[in-house]
Amino acid sequence: MSARTGPITEKAKILAIVVAALGYFVDIFDLLLFAIVRVDSLKSLGVAADQLKPVGLWLDNYLQVTGLVIGGIVWGVLGDRRGRLSVLFGSILVYSIANILNAFISDVPNAGFGALLHSLGLGSAINQYGALRFIAGFGLAGELGAGITLVSELVSKERRGLATTAIATVGICGAIAAYFITRVVEWRTAFLIGGIMGLALLFLRIGVVESGLFRTVQEKQVRGRGAVWLLFTPWSRLRRYLAVIVCAIPIWYAVGILIKYSDAIGASMGMPEGARPTPGLAIMWCYVGLAFGDLASGLLSQWLKSRRKALLVFHALSVLSIAAYFIVGPLSLELFYGCAIGVGFTCGYWAVFVTVVAEQFGTNLRATATTSAPNMVRWSAAGSAFLWASCEKLLGNTPASPWQAAMLVGALVIPLAIVSVFFLRETYGRDLHFTEDEMA
Repeated sequence: MSARTGPITEKAKILAIVVAALGYFVDIFDLLLFAIVRVDSLKSLGVAADQLKPVGLWLDNYLQVTGLVIGGIVWGVLGDRRGRLSVLFGSILVYSIANILNAFISDVPNAGFGALLHSLGLGSAINQYGALRFIAGFGLAGELGAGITLVSELVSKERRGLATTAIATVGICGAIAAYFITRVVEWRTAFLIGGIMGLALLFLRIGVVESGLFRTVQEKQVRGRGAVWLLFTPWSRLRRYLAVIVCAIPIWYAVGILIKYSDAIGASMGMPEGARPTPGLAIMWCYVGLAFGDLASGLLSQWLKSRRKALLVFHALSVLSIAAYFIVGPLSLELFYGCAIGVGFTCGYWAVFVTVVAEQFGTNLRATATTSAPNMVRWSAAGSAFLWASCEKLLGNTPASPWQAAMLVGALVIPLAIVSVFFLRETYGRDLHFTEDEMA
């Protein structure tokens, strides 16, 4: 039989887990690469020092994450209509090509082919950077959701949490690898490496089988497959969807503001020049913590036999670690990086989050929800950035306003996340052989 219709053996399940884990590894590598090389790449393109923060926010927290949310919807719908494998292949092809092209951006003369680029607004390297970050975000949006959906439907309910934990833990290490690669190669080469790694994964995916649950609803022509509007009605389903998104927003508040812009926040907290954190290193240490946090949260949910209890425990711990970030972190660079590890660990409930999303929805909407929800969470980085900038203005744009504004944003999003957990259904050990109609 073909890879799409073959028997679902233990070997096939293990291969699916390995491919999903490696795919997420490349996903995180490419997703965080811009944040790591932001300062160096923008400086080399002629961006002034006082514009590094606003230009970085525009490229990353707005353009890239907008690509993620649009891609999350498109790839999710395709996953429920055409199959999980089609998304795994298509998404990685898009973001790999975008990252390879990212290695060659430059200002071009307004003549010949350059005239066409100028007519499209892509004559400058910065505009090319923005367009490619959007396209890369669009492609990256399909990777995690399709992999988690596929594995969740292939693996037994007893082992599902362990499988998704393994995927998340391995995947998070992509950010650590990105940091060390950027220490030995310049930023253009790093983008090229990320794109080539993605294309290499296409060959590994040839042997992966399609989900049996998806094939069943496809053969029965179950209605509502990939009908994205069904996520918004009735209210009980919309409430479920909103709850899973809101419960994970603190992760991307922490990564998208506290860690990615640790240089600006560190300066505003009075850390002396020459002893301030660098975003690349802060991201690396944060993701070390995230890797261990993903492993710990996943194992905790298995031990407690409860997804909701594990989420609540990690939310409580994140309050303490983020408080330490603001109170203890400024005392020294070493303590700051230690706090970055702590923030990463306590925000490392991403493994439980993606498992919960897959378990909350029926097979006819599972890929749509599991692919779009994580990218809605990533999109929240734009909302957090907007709130951060707005709070800075309200505080008068004083030297201390960056860290004070960041703290205020955290004081808003973390309590909302804790409350949202109580609107989720407990799904530990749940059989996923159901549709939304059957749930109703």
